Amino acid sequence: MFTFIRIIFLGVLVLLAGCAGAPRDNSGGLIAEQNAQFVERPTEGFTPPSVFQTSPPKTIFQITNAVLPTWHTNFSAATKTNSSAPAKPPHRPVPPTFTSLNNWAVDNQLNPPQRLTGSPVVTYSISSRNGICVLEIGSREATWRGMSVHLGFTPEMIDGQIFVHGLDIIKTLSPLLLDPSPNFGPHKTIVIDPGHGGINGGTVSIDGRAEKGFTLDWARRLGSLLSANGWTVYLTRTNDTDISLSNRVAVAEAHHADLFVSLHFNSSAPDHRQSGLETYCLTPTGMPSTLTRGYTDSWTDAYPNNAYDLENLQLAVRLHAALLSASGAEDRGIRRARFMGVLLGQRRPAVLIEGGYLSNAREADKIESGPYRQQLAEAVANALR
Repeated sequence: MFTFIRIIFLGVLVLLAGCAGAPRDNSGGLIAEQNAQFVERPTEGFTPPSVFQTSPPKTIFQITNAVLPTWHTNFSAATKTNSSAPAKPPHRPVPPTFTSLNNWAVDNQLNPPQRLTGSPVVTYSISSRNGICVLEIGSREATWRGMSVHLGFTPEMIDGQIFVHGLDIIKTLSPLLLDPSPNFGPHKTIVIDPGHGGINGGTVSIDGRAEKGFTLDWARRLGSLLSANGWTVYLTRTNDTDISLSNRVAVAEAHHADLFVSLHFNSSAPDHRQSGLETYCLTPTGMPSTLTRGYTDSWTDAYPNNAYDLENLQLAVRLHAALLSASGAEDRGIRRARFMGVLLGQRRPAVLIEGGYLSNAREADKIESGPYRQQLAEAVANALR
């Protein structure tokens, strides 16, 4: 009897080991079953797919549909703080929890902040050669060069002076007001991520058309433009295929990408009134996110992409401004979030763009138009010149 029980127990252990060893994508299906043409490869020693060359012959537009090994998208503590992301020294010392904007301006040889309005809200501006930032007391929404940028904390009035949280100083105001404009290209490698695909159609327009087709078309148009401008370009998918979030990150890792841009369209259904553009980057450690969508938002979490907080913001600002100018769409701001798994593990500047609301009739009509998607592609390509 005892021998019989031991045999059953050992059999159960074998079954459990088999289940644990089978790599799965986010939907729970085996990666190997996603598409018969895909071949799993181990992360170490991964060989990128061969180059796909488009016309003209000298323009290299590299695209890939390879399914790479699944990474754990929840990112364990070891993957967060103790990741193998390159260590980067602090950009500038973080001030105390809240610091006087007047004192910070003096320390950095800027003119003191100027009071703009006192009613119905109190607003201040602070400027440098880079541009003008306007802050509103009691609001996390600031403006930079006239476009919306979301802060982590609300500025406060203390003893007649405006005080700003130290993380907003270091993670938002410093890279905008003090740092030089970044050089993102050309002759660099970018991975463009068309959101969704396959059974994951994304949101649906009011005409019943799936987001996945629009993002793929936008990505293809953008890829061709960037390729012509001297970029090496990879797409995380080139057809209607469902690729896990972790594999999208792995594509960028395998090709040693300099930048990662994920393309999406939005929805607020059943509310059909909302419209406009949003650009997201990962929330810096210690800050609350602009948007959580019901996900846990642990301020203490540190992910590989947090090593690029400053570059993420600069990239987001560059792309968001260009898209607003080209589209004339409503500005819904540059935002920060932690729930977007496609950004967390990136070891390069990375942003996610929501190019408009498919739940809004007027905006859906534009998004469903090829020329409009070409407009969006040209805006991003021009911003990266």
